[in-house]
Amino acid sequence: MSQALTELLDLLQLQPQPDGLYLGNSQNLGLPQVYGGQVIGQALSAARYTVEADRNVHSFHSYFLHPGDPEQPIYYDVETLRDGRSFSTRRVKAMQGNRPIFYLTASYQQAAEGFEHQNTMPAIPGPDEFVSERQIAAKVAHLLPEPLKSTFCGDRPIEVRPVNVVNPLQPEKTDPIQYLWIRANGELPDNQLLHQYLLGYASDWGFLVTALHPHGVSLMTPNLQVATIDHSIWYHRPVKMDEWLLFAIESPTASNGRGLVKGEIYSRDGRLVATAVQEGVIRYKN
Repeated sequence: MSQALTELLDLLQLQPQPDGLYLGNSQNLGLPQVYGGQVIGQALSAARYTVEADRNVHSFHSYFLHPGDPEQPIYYDVETLRDGRSFSTRRVKAMQGNRPIFYLTASYQQAAEGFEHQNTMPAIPGPDEFVSERQIAAKVAHLLPEPLKSTFCGDRPIEVRPVNVVNPLQPEKTDPIQYLWIRANGELPDNQLLHQYLLGYASDWGFLVTALHPHGVSLMTPNLQVATIDHSIWYHRPVKMDEWLLFAIESPTASNGRGLVKGEIYSRDGRLVATAVQEGVIRYKN
């Protein structure tokens, strides 16, 4: 297991507090706010402490209320909404400085038999045909701000291999689609909840920016505001984050200063393991 993945697992392993809260440290990736995937992963990690071991997440829905400070820890308050025969529901409030910055509601389910069907996995070449974001970033490292250089060019807990490479320094108008091969940078324990919240962490990376493709802008375009509003995932089948997954993303629409993205996540053998949807602000600052 890589050092970066070990550090990420430690980051997502929260510290129970005497008042019933859970404390998580923050990771500074050189962004002006806490990376959204961190808060998602930590909220799911907090909720798992309160759910029976035979129940895994089947869906979560979350809202980002305020930007988190990457230099400050985050406290997570877990509320039990329901424990039924097959399903459990939890609501998690993330707080910094006594102010809620994020809410997540997650539903858990025991494994069950039922009807089966799914979309067909896109016919995309395998991950061996593409290079990692780290290798791509290394070619323009001298042009990146120092904090972002460390994030994009250093050791990464999740390896990302984009199929459609967009130069953030010189973006061109392209179709609002993206395919990312993703995999944890090391072998993981056989714990489905851990794999689920690692996917929650990884799913925010490179997601909303797909809505920028038709407009010839990127995260590095001056005076552009890009921020997640809400993020949801439905887990359909068991997921293994230490094996390659294809994150097939499209942006069906953008309007009113917001962009919508949808992603289907497939195992390498073609099983649809999860579906993610996110909406966020994409607009020029006033």
